[in-house]
Amino acid sequence: MTYTINKHMPKIRRDAANLVCSGWSTRKVSRHFGFSQSVIVKWVKKAKLIGNHPIPTKSSRPKTHPKELSEYIVRKIINKRLEHNRYAEAVHKELENDNIKVSLSSVKRTLERHYLIKKRSPWKRYHPHQDRPYPLKSGDLVETDTIHRMINNKKRLYVFTLIDTYSRWTYAKAYERMNSATGVKFIQEAQRYAPFHFQMIQSDHGPEFGKWFVSRIRKSHRYTRIGKPNDNSHIERFNRTIQEEFLDKLPNDVKIINCKLKEYLQYYNYKRVHGGINYQIPMQLITKVIPSY
Repeated sequence: MTYTINKHMPKIRRDAANLVCSGWSTRKVSRHFGFSQSVIVKWVKKAKLIGNHPIPTKSSRPKTHPKELSEYIVRKIINKRLEHNRYAEAVHKELENDNIKVSLSSVKRTLERHYLIKKRSPWKRYHPHQDRPYPLKSGDLVETDTIHRMINNKKRLYVFTLIDTYSRWTYAKAYERMNSATGVKFIQEAQRYAPFHFQMIQSDHGPEFGKWFVSRIRKSHRYTRIGKPNDNSHIERFNRTIQEEFLDKLPNDVKIINCKLKEYLQYYNYKRVHGGINYQIPMQLITKVIPSY
């Protein structure tokens, strides 16, 4: 059966076969559809096997090829993938270490044919890559995120959080709504309270951190990789900390949370030691001196 990319061909084949079954001759059907009589005969034979369904187009892939991968190599590629769930480049390198010669493109093609590669969704919004800066001082890289808290079955409150990856200085505030305007307002307010300037903001792909948010914060911005929460590991850990030490002890009320947040952030930034910065206090890395309160 001739290969075609016409998406309507399966239905055309079915309709042609149905006309033959209804009494038309194969010659008349071939003139009606503009195909040879021998093709109509093949379609009728196929229709008798699959019933009254669209007759699919066969793949153009050859059944055999002189340079095709052996069954042994194909099974090795699949086993390497399933053993540790590694990506194609890692599988290719491990095969090289095992003295198995195979190209990277062949590894990718084999994994794709066996549905072992998760392709990027065509509906994902594209964001150009921006290199992650190495934080050498406060403000070089600031991560932000949002905590969702259920008030009842239909209503939520949202706690926007922010952390400086160098000093672990943090800021947070609760809001009744979550959108880009709230995100911009939060970043601006955090900047007013911060004792340093934000150079780059990093966020995930949440709706509150969309294109409008990026255009209004007037700072350098980068997105984390999709499905890689470890890129935002500092803020993810802070979200867990603030929930365990603070939010879980309070009712889900925006006014009460914001009232108590000032005391908690004062403790977190000026008194709480952090293992990630060698058991120092955030303000020690910013001012080198702990203010007395």
